[in-house]
Amino acid sequence: MPRTPPTAAQGTGDRRAADAPLARHLLPDTAEAGANGHLLVGGVDLLDLAEELGTPLFVYDEAHLRRRCRDAVAAWGDGVAYGTKAFLCLAMARLVHEEGMCLDVSTLGELRVVLAAGVPASRVVMHGNNKSEEELDAALTAGVGRIVVDSFDEIGRLGKLTDQPRGAAGPGGATPRGAGGRPKVLVRVTPGVEVHTHEFVRTGQEDTKFGFSVASGAASRAVAALELLPGVELVGVHAHIGSQVFDVGHFEEAARVLGEFAAPLGLPELVVGGGLGVAYLNEEAAPGQAEWAEATRHACERAGMDPRTRITAEPGRSIVAGAAITLYTVGTIKDLPGIRTYVAVDGGMSDNPRPVLYGSGYEAFLPRAVDAPRPKLVRIVGKHCETGDTLVDEAHVPADVAVGDVLATPVTGAYGYSMASTYNKVPRPAVVFVHEGTARVVVRRETVDDLLRLEA
Repeated sequence: MPRTPPTAAQGTGDRRAADAPLARHLLPDTAEAGANGHLLVGGVDLLDLAEELGTPLFVYDEAHLRRRCRDAVAAWGDGVAYGTKAFLCLAMARLVHEEGMCLDVSTLGELRVVLAAGVPASRVVMHGNNKSEEELDAALTAGVGRIVVDSFDEIGRLGKLTDQPRGAAGPGGATPRGAGGRPKVLVRVTPGVEVHTHEFVRTGQEDTKFGFSVASGAASRAVAALELLPGVELVGVHAHIGSQVFDVGHFEEAARVLGEFAAPLGLPELVVGGGLGVAYLNEEAAPGQAEWAEATRHACERAGMDPRTRITAEPGRSIVAGAAITLYTVGTIKDLPGIRTYVAVDGGMSDNPRPVLYGSGYEAFLPRAVDAPRPKLVRIVGKHCETGDTLVDEAHVPADVAVGDVLATPVTGAYGYSMASTYNKVPRPAVVFVHEGTARVVVRRETVDDLLRLEA
């Protein structure tokens, strides 16, 4: 199944023929059409998988995941971290670690999952704009590799916690704080770069809850405050300008500002965060890890950064988004003459809230006929008691779509399962990894009994 993605220069313009089959570059790396026209991923027929395990179902291509991790390591080198908020489970944490990436976490829950997967604490980066004392204490006790400091309140908490002796070694034999070696910290700064993406996922502009402003002088004051803390070691600067960024020019601009700020500090590390965009629609294309890394390094060099500085990043979406397909079963088709046709599936905003939150666009197709034209325009909706429970606002599907069909949305590996809810008490779907003809459930399907176990 050869892929012919549009060039990055095409961006989001010149939409392809509305009835065109799904573009190949939106499918996972191992996707192919079988002799019967069914879609296979990792050598597994998706219709067989849906029949065996039920729907909704997240299906991840393990080979795709591993290749994207290797791309990131090749582009950025040691220290590049996977942004676990995009998708995290024990199997994913193990896979990322096996492929040589660090992992960044932003809550106690994410930290616990990563450590439970056997990832050494030294390969973990702790984030969060409002880390509680409990979360900081857990990170320090475990001996995480880096803590990204986000506020003056947090500096105060760190000062308090690092001034106390610690007990036994943390998970994996990590050195407890107070028993040798100061925890390494990065200061998160906001470079004042406003990217062209949804306002909810912009993080590098002045008006943001994240980090310390370079322009206002807050970043410089934070650096001074951290250098005065005897219990921590300031090793670098961190920034993140936003998510779903297609224009590497934004990354270059951020790197220039960061480079000019960081160069005089003489610190050994600079982390430029994540945010690399991915294609969700037929006509979209995005730059790769290598292009992003090269543009960033050149901008830092021009800004006067010491060439020995370790420059790394924290890709998340670009590692996992394209690896997954979500499978649904069509339960109702409602044609409103002169208005529109609604196709309702057995999932919805509880397993993919991005369309509701951000107006995100997706394609849709039928795995039974992956190469079929899609001339029928419909609105794909979920089963929740919300008019806004829409998965694809204007979806092109085959004309013979019918009740009982398995319908799929591609590029759902990021911020689908990780943002899933149990709204209307709908249990969360299962997650499956497929590889070389084998499917393994890595997160089992939630049940109503699971929900009832929380009740007092």
